[in-house]
Amino acid sequence: MYDQSIPSQQLPNAVGVGYKPQHFAELLETPGPVEWVEIHAENYMGDGGRPHAQLRALSERFALSVHGVGLSIGGENPLDTAHLARLRKLLERANPGSFSEHLAWSTHGAEFLNDLLPLPYTDTTLARVGDHIAQVQDTLGRQMLLENPSSYLAFAESTYAETDFLAALVQRTGCGLLLDVNNVFVSSVNLGVSPQAYIDAYPLDAVGEIHVGGHDEVTDDHGAPLLIDSHGAPVVDPVWALLEYTLARCGPKPVLVEWDTDVPEWPILRAEAERAATALALAPAC
Repeated sequence: MYDQSIPSQQLPNAVGVGYKPQHFAELLETPGPVEWVEIHAENYMGDGGRPHAQLRALSERFALSVHGVGLSIGGENPLDTAHLARLRKLLERANPGSFSEHLAWSTHGAEFLNDLLPLPYTDTTLARVGDHIAQVQDTLGRQMLLENPSSYLAFAESTYAETDFLAALVQRTGCGLLLDVNNVFVSSVNLGVSPQAYIDAYPLDAVGEIHVGGHDEVTDDHGAPLLIDSHGAPVVDPVWALLEYTLARCGPKPVLVEWDTDVPEWPILRAEAERAATALALAPAC
């Protein structure tokens, strides 16, 4: 069972990167400012082999974060207990500084959808997501962090602002939050709201990890800009500025650079990590 009275293990207030196997040797040899790495849980649910050998080597040098994409926390179906069991085994083996998942759903009946889909923010959704988070934390015996989504539309039936919904989940379950600053920027442009106002309303005290990443820009059927959270490009200047704005309000936090598609050579990703380290160095102590 998850005991909220026991402090959770934490990542260092430093820069991390999403780990890619092609970067293994260079990451160990020339990490730059990188002090922790994130892995995707579903890539490490086997019993051994090269992935786990590399993970053991990384854990001797870096703190670890495990990021899940397959729990469908917001789904109407019961959680997959077999998946949870595999996840618990992985976390017991890796002993990471944090575990996180998404405020989204990706299952319907027996079908698994290859996307993280949004939710209306209502009392019904709050109860369902809260119950799922409690089940995850009790099964894993640790706190989980919940990531804010990228939004491309708003639900008419929502009765909570997203920031208020997240705060209510923290109050209800004792979970922490993963603040994805790129997602905030993407959602703000797509929905025509202020990203700074979102950060001002966000429950920053619950944040255990911050992400930045790249996105793609297209136009919708009306010629308006539409941002797509792709994790396949450099972080843009407005997102770096929003990161600095966030850190000025909350102080230093673990900051991850995500780059999951069209993955570049290590020196390019390391340069992104160095820019994140510069932003962290400017953050006031709180």
